[in-house]
Amino acid sequence: RLHSESEDDDEEASIPVRAWPSQSSLHKRPASSASQTSTVVNERLQELVRMFKERTEKAKEKLIDPDSSDEDTPPQPPAPQPAPGAQPPDENETQAGPSGGGGVESGTEEEQPGRCCKVKTPRWIRACVRFRFPASIDPFTNLMYVLWMFLVSLAWNWNVWFIPVRWAFPYQTPDNIHYWLLTDYLCDLIYILDIAVFQPRLQFVRGGDIVCDQKEMRKNYMKTKRFKFDVASLVPLELFYFKTGINPLLRLPRLLKIKSFFEFNDRLEAILTKAYIYRVIRTTTYLLYCLHFNACLYYWISDFIGLGLTQWVYNGEGNSYIRCYYFAVKTLITIGGLPDPTTLSEIIFQLINYFIGVFAFSIMIGQMRDVVGAATASQTYYRSCMDSTIKYMSSYRIPRDVQNRVKTWYNYTWQSQGMLDEQELLNQLPDKMRLDIAIDVSYSIVSKVPLFQGCDRQMIFDMLKSLRSVVYLPGDYVCKKGEVGREMYIIKAGEVQVVGGPDGKTVFVTLRAGSVFGEISLLAVGGGNRRTANVIAHGFANLFILDKKDLNEILVHYPESKKLLRKKARKMLNKGKKPEPKEEAKEPPLVPAAPVRAETPKLLKAALEMTERSSGLKGALAKVKEKTNKSTNPANHLL
Repeated sequence: RLHSESEDDDEEASIPVRAWPSQSSLHKRPASSASQTSTVVNERLQELVRMFKERTEKAKEKLIDPDSSDEDTPPQPPAPQPAPGAQPPDENETQAGPSGGGGVESGTEEEQPGRCCKVKTPRWIRACVRFRFPASIDPFTNLMYVLWMFLVSLAWNWNVWFIPVRWAFPYQTPDNIHYWLLTDYLCDLIYILDIAVFQPRLQFVRGGDIVCDQKEMRKNYMKTKRFKFDVASLVPLELFYFKTGINPLLRLPRLLKIKSFFEFNDRLEAILTKAYIYRVIRTTTYLLYCLHFNACLYYWISDFIGLGLTQWVYNGEGNSYIRCYYFAVKTLITIGGLPDPTTLSEIIFQLINYFIGVFAFSIMIGQMRDVVGAATASQTYYRSCMDSTIKYMSSYRIPRDVQNRVKTWYNYTWQSQGMLDEQELLNQLPDKMRLDIAIDVSYSIVSKVPLFQGCDRQMIFDMLKSLRSVVYLPGDYVCKKGEVGREMYIIKAGEVQVVGGPDGKTVFVTLRAGSVFGEISLLAVGGGNRRTANVIAHGFANLFILDKKDLNEILVHYPESKKLLRKKARKMLNKGKKPEPKEEAKEPPLVPAAPVRAETPKLLKAALEMTERSSGLKGALAKVKEKTNKSTNPANHLL
């Protein structure tokens, strides 16, 4: 218990100061009791601050990764026993200590009563406990919703594929009926969850605003036709099982949930990078289902006429589904080699099969052609452009080496970019989306360019939208010395070399990704806009090009950035030049002083005065006197 400073010195000297356990090793110093108490309090507060910092870091690690925080937590040392005769600390002090604030921490490891070890809860159980179902779902970007639609599509496909099989073929027997019913009711449960949980939580757009209110989302779903079809798909016709027996045809309303299947196709195609592969698989599945349904009809009509009664019907030998499916393939694809029907019903069924086969097969082939054509549209455009260019060069008898370089450019551009012109694709997007794409593609490169560091961030964003990507082949001249500079280059990938010398092949410097050149001519620093060096592509080089006109239009709105760019370009231009020797300051020429004439003798002055007084004539002698006075005063002569 710490004593107050207001107590008397005698009492403080008689009562020893009890230090905290961590401070028990402090040496006694010959100081007053008040100073010693203040020192102990300060050190204890510093220790508490340190312990609270450690506790905060541990809590932060536990929130980020509960597993690692539990494993990395060192064992706590045992609490020190109080000295004999010492009073136990108060409850308030205990709560304010590092182990206070809520008692024992609630972690992922819990100590079971009666056990000396801690049981670690599995990670997936903790994830399930912490999971909270979202109040609203974005149907276009939520991956969980796509997975749920996949589950709904599986339930719908179960009904589509197995209802005809169970109706036509004798695969549903009293021995396995409970398995069929269990799967049916599981699919019905998925339908119910979709109607009650997921669909009422789908966001929708009204008047340009995204509505996320639960009541509004529920009302919107109940007003759509999809809600009516979903409710109709759950009509409980299975109640007629008690009268007609278990007939799979009573589950035909389950097929009304077909919109969920088409929605799943749209959502899946939107997240796949190569959606045409899924389209090919889906089109092939359509053809297989037509053959599957035709096989079920063939077995049903064979059973209706009598198995093996005629040469045309199924004779009941072997695997019934495989043999009927083989008959359906030969019928719909019109391969031929089928037995001729004999009865009227057989002839009508065969005619319908032929007509359906011709139309269905032609439709499937046409759809497959469209899918493959859409998947290879860009490659077809590349081939057509390349063929047209080769035809043009051949008609004008372009040299073979130039034609080979053009072909190499086409091949490398297509392999590296997957398209010939990126701007043609980006121009179809709104300005905001083009900026977002440009930031993701180019900002990481442009922001590291020393020339643009310190410029306005928005100016860089405007500049990104004006960049064009161009591919140069090995040995291509990017720019030549002396030509008018209208573009600035930023290296996206590859290398370029600055060459010169007497032979024009001496490499001065090699520029790599992130470097900039051509900015001096573009900014017209140094009194002109001519190129100051030759630049050649060393290998394949992909460069961003910024046109002078576009840059000037951008810099009009950013005068401070314009001044900064010009200043940096001027420094880069002067860098490497030898400083001119400074001329010594010349002193201005001095005006030569007028020569000082000798002073007129006093005897001559006296003679002149006497002559003037005696004769009163001022003639020649007066003039001589005037000249004499002027000569004696140099200041008047200078003025």
